[in-house]
Amino acid sequence: MTARLGAALKTAGSTVEEWRVTSLLADGTGRPMAEIAEHALLPAPTLTKVVDRLVSAGLVYRRVDDADRRRVLVFLSEHGHERVARLTTAVEAEWTRVQESVGREELALLRALLTRISTHLP
Repeated sequence: MTARLGAALKTAGSTVEEWRVTSLLADGTGRPMAEIAEHALLPAPTLTKVVDRLVSAGLVYRRVDDADRRRVLVFLSEHGHERVARLTTAVEAEWTRVQESVGREELALLRALLTRISTHLP
């Protein structure tokens, strides 16, 4: 799935890592790097490189947390919101192709099995 998603995102000018970061930030909430790393399934050094790349592209920006000046929050820029909207279209199109090739019922079964497995892991 990640390879298929990666190919679809590459065609749209992004990566899976960038998608994970920007889609999390799309709700307008600034997030600390630790939360982004957990959501994006990325180690901190890799996330820093991804966020640096997104900052350079004008897609995200960093700001000191008003509530805790020691923390830095990452926000999606206006340009980033536009890109997420475009990428969402690509991701949804790929998901539709997967559903058509595998079938909704089988995907629902897979999701249920994965949930069951994850609830029984320590």
